[in-house]
Amino acid sequence: MRVAARTAELETLNADLRREIGVRHDAEVRTLQQLERLDFLRRITRAIAERHDLASIFQVVVGSLEEQMPADFAALCSHERGASALVVSHVGARSETLAIELAMSPRAQIPIDQNGLSRCVAGEQVYEPDVQDVKYPFPQRLASGGLRSLVMVPMREQGEVFAVLVVARREPRAFSSGECEFLRQLCDHVALAANQAKLHSSLQQTYEDLRRTQAAVLEQERLRALGQMASGIAHDINNAISPVAVYVDAILEHETGFSARTRNQLEIVRRAVDDVAQTVARMGEFSRRRPAQSELQPVRLDRILREVLDLTRARWSDMAQHRGIYIETRVESSADLPVVRGIESELREALVNLVLNAVDSMPDGGKLTLRAGQSPATGSGPGRVYVEVADTGAGMDEETRRRCLEPFFTTKGDRGSGLGLAMVYGIAQRHDMQIDIVSAPGAGTTFRMTFPPAVPDTKSPGAAPTPKIPKRTRILLIDDDPLLLDSLRDVLMDEGHEVETAGGGRAGIDAFLASQRAGSPFPVVLTDLGMPHVDGRAVAASIAAAVPATSIIMLTGWGQRLVATGEVPPHVVAVLSKPPNLSELRHTLAECIGERDGG
Repeated sequence: MRVAARTAELETLNADLRREIGVRHDAEVRTLQQLERLDFLRRITRAIAERHDLASIFQVVVGSLEEQMPADFAALCSHERGASALVVSHVGARSETLAIELAMSPRAQIPIDQNGLSRCVAGEQVYEPDVQDVKYPFPQRLASGGLRSLVMVPMREQGEVFAVLVVARREPRAFSSGECEFLRQLCDHVALAANQAKLHSSLQQTYEDLRRTQAAVLEQERLRALGQMASGIAHDINNAISPVAVYVDAILEHETGFSARTRNQLEIVRRAVDDVAQTVARMGEFSRRRPAQSELQPVRLDRILREVLDLTRARWSDMAQHRGIYIETRVESSADLPVVRGIESELREALVNLVLNAVDSMPDGGKLTLRAGQSPATGSGPGRVYVEVADTGAGMDEETRRRCLEPFFTTKGDRGSGLGLAMVYGIAQRHDMQIDIVSAPGAGTTFRMTFPPAVPDTKSPGAAPTPKIPKRTRILLIDDDPLLLDSLRDVLMDEGHEVETAGGGRAGIDAFLASQRAGSPFPVVLTDLGMPHVDGRAVAASIAAAVPATSIIMLTGWGQRLVATGEVPPHVVAVLSKPPNLSELRHTLAECIGERDGG
């Protein structure tokens, strides 16, 4: 009896021991699984911490779940607030084939149904042990691909769900509570990493914006300094070429003993001086997009084409023949070609650059054609006027043709600056002209610039006659450039005027006040604007304060800018640009003092 009791007791103890061992074994297994999940979570967290963009973070997550959880299907879907569908953003590499079968490839949309997806988007983790038992579109879609169990975990940012992790297996009830908890913790870490990635991206974008702003400020400062330097250079160049312009004008008007060839050469010099003046004037005004309508004047293209050939003769004739090559030139223009409106010097400058470019493309000689014409009329109006420069040179491939107008793009190596055709493009833009380029390797190049439709001139057809300037008009010239003073004085004195000069603003004011006290005042004063110590504004103010009736004319290299910006100094009745044009100077003097003196 005692033995049986003892045996039963031992059996009970053994059973308890076996149960304890089982409990301990299960606990050990769960502990090992938990440690494996923690290690897995640590490895994923470290992997995503090394990345700073959402795309790579999401791809690491779905790839790691496929390989190490493991999962038969893993995808991440993005969600926008208020949207009625999820958008698949990333799918694991092993899930791509199944994703195509389920129509869940990246960028595919998944409508949010009224069961699991809607609860997940609301912030709830969803576990479906067997999707075949769930009669909603999305679970049934997964079931059609052989998947049975499903876990969907939301990712939150500031309380809003921005993504949903979808993990599925082929076996039903395949996810334990520990795995579901692991997925929840993983999504919390991923959401934190995603938020950090967004902050990093935002910080990087802010840094880039700051860098661009700083670069823009530095560029603006550089351009401002360049503009100031250009203004100073323009002033000096205008002063240097002004005596040339004045004397050439005087020679062409008064000297008659020159041959036709010499007179033609002098006219080319005069046009070249005008073009230099216009180019220099634009140095300080390169920010202007289009010329003012008042600057556009009637231009005859046939005359400009012949002038361009004369200006470039040294390149296509003399220098070419020196190299032993011959370039044939032609000008084609109809006699009834309409007059266009533009800035003559700019159009001539653009055509000169096109001609020089064409000559460079014909190192072995060829044919250069300058052509002006008019396209056929259409039902909406007359045909447009165009001007072409065509050569039979090397031509351009499509890439070069497409990029040739870009600044600093050149195929000439160290010989080219890449600014010639870019300047042509800028002039065309300012004139609202269209540029067409036809070229092919070995077939030459044709540049065509088409003018916009002509705008009817609303000015009255009859111009008022210019009054004559009274002889022996007393004129005071004020400038800090002695060469310009001497040339203007010589020309005006040859025309019968009494001229006195002053080499600066202070000397000019003193000379004017002295003549006023002597009883022989100057009815007209021509003064420069930029002078040391006392500039033209101070001169005009002082003279107007002494004798308000004095006609003050400002002669300056910044004349166009003063008129265009409305910065003409008070008391100044007219502004003329340097280098001075004698006919314009006479016209201005007549308007200022002719009628008043005659009255």
